[in-house]
Amino acid sequence: MNRPIDLARQYGLSTQAVRNYEEAGILPPADRTPSGYRRYTPSHAAALGTFLALIPAHGHQTASAIMRAVNFGELDRALALIDDSHDQLRKDRQTLVAVRDALEDLTPPSESKVESIGALAHQLRIRPATLRKWERAGLVRPNRDPRTGYRVYSAADVRDAELAHQLRRGGYLLHQIAEVLDQVRTAGGVEPLQAVLDDWREQHVRRGRAMLAAAASLGAYLDDGGF
Repeated sequence: MNRPIDLARQYGLSTQAVRNYEEAGILPPADRTPSGYRRYTPSHAAALGTFLALIPAHGHQTASAIMRAVNFGELDRALALIDDSHDQLRKDRQTLVAVRDALEDLTPPSESKVESIGALAHQLRIRPATLRKWERAGLVRPNRDPRTGYRVYSAADVRDAELAHQLRRGGYLLHQIAEVLDQVRTAGGVEPLQAVLDDWREQHVRRGRAMLAAAASLGAYLDDGGF
């Protein structure tokens, strides 16, 4: 039997964190000594190790929900949460592939601007109404000619519109495209974005490997607990 401090030291945590995890249902309830002190078993150590393995795979919130479901005998719910997390990673990978494909399909950059919404719509072979919708969603942000009031699209605006067009053709929603374009703008253009995409891919790989490790840990915990 372990004291809270023994379990905390094993995983480099504070004793208060261990108590908090028990109160949150992440650890099974601990037995108490006649004087009221908690006593933790190897099962509690396994539960804590499993939770810490689940965090990099599924995030703190989902990892907590998975452990609560398991400890409360709701295995179907725990497995459903894991399924949802795997599905989100799959979608993230698909988005990454779509962004890379869209970048490859962009026309060579030009410094010339496009001086009307109709001209850009014609260039992209879409309706002006579509560009207006994208503008309302923040996908394109043209300035206005102070003399005529017409929209003027800079080279960066044209790039954003072309990228939005490619992603829309791939079935992506406006809010998803807005996130990608924010990354392009933050990176300072398409070329610097390549490094961001490489890092994004590495994050997917790390999370996928973490999911494998978490699955092994959770499987062992379930087997030892007889769930």
